[in-house]
Amino acid sequence: MLLLTKAIFAIMIGFLSSVILGLLLLPVLKKLRLGQKISIFVGEAHRKKEGTPTMGGLIFIIPTVLATLALIVTDKITYTSNLGIVLLVFIGYACIGFLDDFLSIRKGNNEGLTTYQKLFMQVLIAIGFFYIYMRSGGQTAWVVGTLKIDIEFGWLYGLAILFILVGASNAVNLTDGLDGLAGGLSAIAFIAFALISLSVGFDEIGIFSLILIGSLMGFLIFNTYPAKVFMGDTGSLALGALMGAIAILTHRELTLLVVAFVFVVETLSVIIQTFWVQVLHRKLFLMTPIHHHFEKLGWSESDIVKLFWVVGLILSMAGILFGVWV
Repeated sequence: MLLLTKAIFAIMIGFLSSVILGLLLLPVLKKLRLGQKISIFVGEAHRKKEGTPTMGGLIFIIPTVLATLALIVTDKITYTSNLGIVLLVFIGYACIGFLDDFLSIRKGNNEGLTTYQKLFMQVLIAIGFFYIYMRSGGQTAWVVGTLKIDIEFGWLYGLAILFILVGASNAVNLTDGLDGLAGGLSAIAFIAFALISLSVGFDEIGIFSLILIGSLMGFLIFNTYPAKVFMGDTGSLALGALMGAIAILTHRELTLLVVAFVFVVETLSVIIQTFWVQVLHRKLFLMTPIHHHFEKLGWSESDIVKLFWVVGLILSMAGILFGVWV
């Protein structure tokens, strides 16, 4: 009963604080003219969105971090090294995304940090993750009991951490192309990880995830079609990396593939399209990431988002069963 009360409180505090911050921050973003630059390759419907405020990820990042710190200070949740890693990854990747968004706006185009600059920063955070993880006696083996998998990676596990963090963050970043798509899918995915975390004894990660879910729900008030603000790389990089970090810390790396499979498909569509064009000299999809393919087929933006949310929800339910089972 106490845990249920904490869970409800966590969602409520995240939701209310993000709504309040959104109402305060949106006019500031507009006044500072921190508008999104839209790629020239997307359709006219998206070109009309140019100038919509970006960096909206702050609307759910700041409340989530502050609420978590407040609960730690008031002893409502216990601070652990795992929670420290979660905060490091969330804030660290948010800073990378914020810098990328800022430079994009300053340059007046859709290009901020270079690929190598991003990768360098991501590697630094992954090193910090691995250092804290090892110092706290973290598991470096990939264990899936029901499948009788037990592979010890040792120090090579650091490479796995880097691959998962970078891969997950970029997957959410690629998916963030329609109003409410990445935010809604992320909220659904974190519901799964919150329940899994609470079920397998990672209560602090579970409560953190619930605060984030509430904050994302508040953010979606401003981000669903027609969006009044975009999350930008500030939000998408942070959400993806956090998803990967929680999967690693709860030893549910395989579960991540199930829960985040929509993000995986979005990423694979880009990779496959690139291969098709370079090798076969023609397109497989009308446009990638794959949500744009549906747009080219004549689907409305809202219908695509609803479909992807439903698929994400089904996958998250399957992920909960899989995550608890393994």
